[in-house]
Amino acid sequence: MSRPSHPSRLITVVGTGTGAPPPEDVLAGAALVVGGRRHLDAVRLPDGVERIVLGALAPALDVVEEYVGKERPVVVLASGDPGFFGIVRVLAEQFGAGLLDVRPGVSSVAAAFARHGLTWDDAVVVSAHGRDPRTAVHVCRAYPKVGVLTGPGAGPAELGAALARSAPDRVLVVAVALGDPVRERVERVSPAEAAGRDWGTAVSVVLCLDETRPAGGPRTLAGPAPRPAGWALAEDDFAHRDSMITKFEVRALALARLGPRPGDLVWDVGAGSGSVAVECARLGAAVSAVEKAADGVARIRANARAHGVDVHVVHGGAPGALAELDDPDAVFVGGGGRELPGIVAACARRARRTVVVAMAALDRVPAVRGALTDAGFDVDGVLLQSSRLAPLPGDVTRLAATNPVFLLWGTKAPVRQEVPHEGVAL
Repeated sequence: MSRPSHPSRLITVVGTGTGAPPPEDVLAGAALVVGGRRHLDAVRLPDGVERIVLGALAPALDVVEEYVGKERPVVVLASGDPGFFGIVRVLAEQFGAGLLDVRPGVSSVAAAFARHGLTWDDAVVVSAHGRDPRTAVHVCRAYPKVGVLTGPGAGPAELGAALARSAPDRVLVVAVALGDPVRERVERVSPAEAAGRDWGTAVSVVLCLDETRPAGGPRTLAGPAPRPAGWALAEDDFAHRDSMITKFEVRALALARLGPRPGDLVWDVGAGSGSVAVECARLGAAVSAVEKAADGVARIRANARAHGVDVHVVHGGAPGALAELDDPDAVFVGGGGRELPGIVAACARRARRTVVVAMAALDRVPAVRGALTDAGFDVDGVLLQSSRLAPLPGDVTRLAATNPVFLLWGTKAPVRQEVPHEGVAL
């Protein structure tokens, strides 16, 4: 049953594709119909109705503005739910939400999860349509259940190629031509398999699943599991060798300067026990940990499993082991002897935002500071000295000093990603 349009709402936005076709009365009352070629080809327009096949969005918006200015009704055809990473945002920004009559269909993400028999109240959804795909890749690495809205240059092949290097055990569910009774198909593939195929232009959405991490129970909040209530965990929360672990006081400031967040990639170089790597992963970042000791590699993996996060562990020494890694947003360097300045320089050449370095040796500070400055970073730092409460016989307490640690950090302005209107999914 169709519903009446509000007389002041001159722009009707109808979700099609994975949902029902637009009501005939909506099209019959339109003076202008705007949509992608596949949307327009799927409907019969009354005689005398002008249509615009969307390419670039800006020229179409100019024509819509002309019709709205003359109070002539416009229909915009979009895919699925146009209020979910769709054209409603742009239309509301330009014309005001009060002019819009939005009639959503089933979103492609909801349809893809339904086709695979999965709930998605615990999924993370990320758009790679008209955007740098690196964010989608990092989210796929960090979270066990992700829906990716794809676009040119950011489809299953590109996602698969990136994940094959750092998360090869993921399962990709590729949904093609959702809602099309003839062409629709849903396939499970590995990242390597996805990378080796030409998927064409009909991919609707890609699900990325880490089936090694168990699903949670019933949810109260939609989206990923809540972030941890605290960080800078105690050393006893990690397996480590002979107290060779970044102490929680140092880790607290290092995390504050690294600023790990969903969509980021963080390197932990000279990771040792992986305490910094694990904490960054708990805060939603994708993480690559580099460690040259074989027992350290095993320890990092065990700590990641114990905390329910995924850490990509690379067995090798820096800077050589860094060559095959994707460029990071932030880097923590916690190891290194005489080679430390060269390692820091190599990290600084690749880091997009921040490099944080922890050192026990005073002699290394000037060279590390120089390496960061030479790479164009603004550098700051502190000497951290702390004393912890320690019990003494007789029910009294003393202060036990920890070893002092220098923490230097270099920062530069982050690369700002502009999302053009052409990046809106239709």
